Amino acid sequence: MLTEERQQYILNTIRFKGIIKIKDIVSKTSCSESTARRDLQQLEEQGELLRVHGGAKYMNSLQEEPAMNDKVSRNVDAKDHIAQQAVANIQVDDVIYLDAGTSTLAMIHHLNPGYNLRVVTNGVVHASALADMGIQTYLLGGNLKGTTKAVIGPEAVKSLQEYRFNKVFLGINGVHPKFGLTTPDPDEAIVKKTAIAQSEESFILVDSTKFDHVSFARVGDLSSATIITDKLTPTLADQYQPLTTIQEVQS
Repeated sequence: MLTEERQQYILNTIRFKGIIKIKDIVSKTSCSESTARRDLQQLEEQGELLRVHGGAKYMNSLQEEPAMNDKVSRNVDAKDHIAQQAVANIQVDDVIYLDAGTSTLAMIHHLNPGYNLRVVTNGVVHASALADMGIQTYLLGGNLKGTTKAVIGPEAVKSLQEYRFNKVFLGINGVHPKFGLTTPDPDEAIVKKTAIAQSEESFILVDSTKFDHVSFARVGDLSSATIITDKLTPTLADQYQPLTTIQEVQS
């Protein structure tokens, strides 16, 4: 079994059972005990679990939300590949919305300035990067959230309701078969939900580690957007593909 598949098995088991034992990892994945311990150490360093004697337990807060500076250094390669896949959906003269997330931020340097795009965003960092590329950019007004550098609140929602988009690109914290698309902050959730409602097509950019996660505030059903992600394990693919449209990054 590949490392990615083995670690995904560990995460899936922990998310549904709350705990996993090293002996079960060894038994189910046919790996050595030292390999299982190494997997748990790596996943703990990524903030996915907490190691305990003989195994590990789930470590997740419904309100947990890393700051922009922390998130930008996580899963960099996966985010860049996902961003390239997302940009492939954009056509000349599109009007698009970019959510204030690190996955959508990774899209910007892949955009073609010659496409005559019009971009609306609630991300201050995004707006600056877009303007540097000479792309026509609109920044929503409202309350600036310090941790994620996202503009949120009633003014942002009201502004969004005045626009229509060909395509919307959003980041998300949790993708779950029962609870749908979720994010920690209710104010950010309503901005995302409003953006989806104003668009012809909506895309969620999310790496595979966010699958089976649940956060505090619901954004929508899995069927409300196409999910763009890195390569899923066969187990996750079988579980989610009947529920939504998925674009996987091609290796």
